[in-house]
Order: sequence, then structure tokens, then C-alpha cells
Amino acid sequence: MLNKIPLSVLRSFEAAGRNLSFKAAADELGLTPGAVSHAIAKLEDALGVTLFTRTTRAIALSHEGEALLARVSRGFEELRLGLEQVSTRAQRLLRLHAAPSFAAQFLAPRLPVFLAANPGVDIRLAAGTDYARFKTDEFDADIIYGNLPAIAGLIATPLGTELVTPLCTPAMAALIKTPNDLLGQNLIQSDNKQIRWPDWFAANGIKAPPPRGLRFDRSFLAIRAAVDGQGLALESTLLAQRELAQGRLVAPLAGIAQDVTYTGHHFVYPSSRKGNLLIAGFLAWLLEALRDGTAQTVDNEVKMD
Repeated sequence: MLNKIPLSVLRSFEAAGRNLSFKAAADELGLTPGAVSHAIAKLEDALGVTLFTRTTRAIALSHEGEALLARVSRGFEELRLGLEQVSTRAQRLLRLHAAPSFAAQFLAPRLPVFLAANPGVDIRLAAGTDYARFKTDEFDADIIYGNLPAIAGLIATPLGTELVTPLCTPAMAALIKTPNDLLGQNLIQSDNKQIRWPDWFAANGIKAPPPRGLRFDRSFLAIRAAVDGQGLALESTLLAQRELAQGRLVAPLAGIAQDVTYTGHHFVYPSSRKGNLLIAGFLAWLLEALRDGTAQTVDNEVKMD
């Protein structure tokens, strides 16, 4: 029966089943909704079953449609992986999504090193606070900040334990000898961080002062403000690695105060792409780049079923 069903028909069915929309499938494949609907009707006629239940506003997979989609999706993924593995002449593109501060502070400055070591590979990097949903096949992997999204079918690798500590210019650090000295300084607030000033003061047995002054929603902005001498930023030494190495920022209470450690970032990709050599190679390089810095890393994978 397989030789009687064109691959394009199965592709239309897979896209419609994954998106639960003929229009979305048509947009993805560069077809019209009518063409997608016709292809699926042709497939249903060939199989003698109903693959979708249709209403005036929506479509849903039938029991037979769900069973077929699972195997067809797996088949297309295997085809894609096979083509990637044997294609040596085609230029390879890794499409990454990342949390903005990780992208700006850690990843982007190091990508030239990866590209130099992997000729023929291109990287497209997009940054944003929304997670890549992987439904539209726009991204291959995501580097997320914060709690893992509750999405089944993803593999997540922790990107190490990060140390969060007050950071400031060397000139400002000369005024700070104990944690209590921070109470008289400008404390830069980072609104979207998991670890904030009240957490750090609590770890050091001090009541946190009320927030005042500069507030930012991105770590790279808080780090930039600290470099400009506008106050102390409570930030990850991983994200501020360049500024610390160049001496533009220092940790005035290192070895004196109680700092906070946590796992802030994860590398996430669909479990259906577990065998993707480009994703695996990039992840291995990223973990090694993290080992070379100040953050300790953990290699274990967390499968999200």
C-alpha cells in the first residue's frame, strides 16, 4: 500500500496532525488549506478510515489518526536524521533559541570559537524570554532560564551550578568590607531573576533594605550598569565572566559573605532529535566551554515524559 501513497500526502497529514489545523499545515508547507484538505481526504480514502473529525471551527485526530501520526512523525524524523548523517557537502544550520542574558553575556562572544572549530556549520541565534515550543520546527534547541517548562517529549541538560554574588567596580569595592556595608550602597534590582537581593541578605542573616533606585528586567542590563559604576548588581559570575576576567567588575565579599548557588540554565531539545549529531556536538562544546569558566557543570540528562 505504501507505494500507492505519495510522500507529499503523508507530509500534509503529519503537518495537519501536529498543528491540528489545515491552515497552519498549509502555511508550513507552502500550500493552500484546500490542497492539504484534499491530500488528507485522498489518504483517508486510500486507507478506508477517518483520520480527522471535523467541525466548522476545528479538527481533531481520530483514534486511527493518532496511531498513524505517531508512526509517520517518527518516520519523517528518521528520514531527516538519515539525510543529515550522510549529507557532508551541504552546509549545516543549527537554529538556537536562548535566554537573552545568557545569549548576550556568555554564548554570543564564544560562538566564533565553535564556528572556527566546525567549518561548514552555521548558527542562527535568537534570544527571548518565551520558550521555544518546537511545534513549528523553527528551532532545534533552546537554552532556557528558570524553571523547566512542563512540556512532554523534551530532553533537558543542566548547564551547571552558578554562583550569585554582589558585583561592582574596583573603586566601589574599596568601600565594602562586610555584608552590612551594602546597606548604604545603591543596589541594582533585577526583577526577573530567581535569586534577588532579599534572598542574598537572608542567606547572610541581614534584613534586606527596601528596593530603590535602578531596576532592570535583564541581567545583562544590570551588569552593564554595575560596570558603569551605578551600583552593585547581584548577578551570576557565569554571566559576568568577561567583566570579572577583565577587571571591570569584582566580587568585593568573595570569601567573606555567604553567596547563593543554583542551577539557572538548561539546554533543551525535543527527544525525537536525540540522535542529531549537530545538536549533540554543540552541547558537548557548550559543556566544555562552561567547564573552562567559573561554573561547575553537570552532564546528566533529564528526560521529560
